[in-house]
Amino acid sequence: MSTPTLLTLRVRALTWEAEGILGIELVPLQPNTLLPDFEAGAHIDLHLPDGLVRSYSLLNAPGERQRWCIAVNRDAASRGGSRWIHEQLRCGQTLTVGAPRNHFPLNEAAPLSVFIAGGIGITPILGMIRRLEALGQPWRLHYACRDRAHAAYVAELQALSEAAQAAGRDGTLDLHFDAERGRVLDLPGLVAALPPASHLYACGPKGLLAAYEAATAAWPREQVHLEYFAAQEAAATEGGYQVELQRSARSLQVRPGETLLDRLLAEGVDVLYSCREGVCGTCEVRVLEGEPDHRDLVLGAAERAANTRMMVCCSGARSARLVLDL
Repeated sequence: MSTPTLLTLRVRALTWEAEGILGIELVPLQPNTLLPDFEAGAHIDLHLPDGLVRSYSLLNAPGERQRWCIAVNRDAASRGGSRWIHEQLRCGQTLTVGAPRNHFPLNEAAPLSVFIAGGIGITPILGMIRRLEALGQPWRLHYACRDRAHAAYVAELQALSEAAQAAGRDGTLDLHFDAERGRVLDLPGLVAALPPASHLYACGPKGLLAAYEAATAAWPREQVHLEYFAAQEAAATEGGYQVELQRSARSLQVRPGETLLDRLLAEGVDVLYSCREGVCGTCEVRVLEGEPDHRDLVLGAAERAANTRMMVCCSGARSARLVLDL
């Protein structure tokens, strides 16, 4: 497995963006230094104290290489990452940051891009809209939040919408606050009214994404895109299978009650990981033989069926033996 590119960046600014949402601007330590380029929809990994690694979407415009901007929602069920950021992070501190990776790419040639965001799910979508504006491409956004207090980057979104419409393009902005409308976003009706060549993107809480998947079930899979921030199902802990590490010439037995990642780490195997939920893609490993029990939210249906890659943090084995490129 290749070693990831890690950078040491400084926190130049912390901003209050909405109730419970903290904006963070990261810059190089040396002036006039350019950061690696990134695509709309990409995320970076923050390496936090106590070995925590957390992934956050880049929300600034692709092409801005002098800074990276993210936003962090304070999660009531935080395992330590968002809580530490909200309580301990200060301007001027440095952080170790992984180079951008993208599992939520934007189709820049789509005749119409339609975005559905819920809460903090606006972050990758804001970067996508900025990219489409730079390209002069049409878009629509439906942004759902409990109330106005929890909606981040509204002023920026309104400015982007006004710019698109002033240029004669579609830049429809629908701010949907459940507390004001008294109902949730009507995804079946919204999707049914779209031009058939549209590309759809969604990011947000599990309930919103489940409704989105149901509403788009009849659409071509290549036109439907989504990104989860949390796992849909529990990691595979059934165990009882053998794992062979081809490059290391080692054989391991995964026991009942533990994940594949647990066993790899216990055996001292140098494997990358971050979220432990199969949503960030950090722990992706090539599968050389065997059938994985896929539990991730990174691979599509065709990629799962190919059985050539797996996320070792959450996936297990359907076969009695797996051979991995480790």
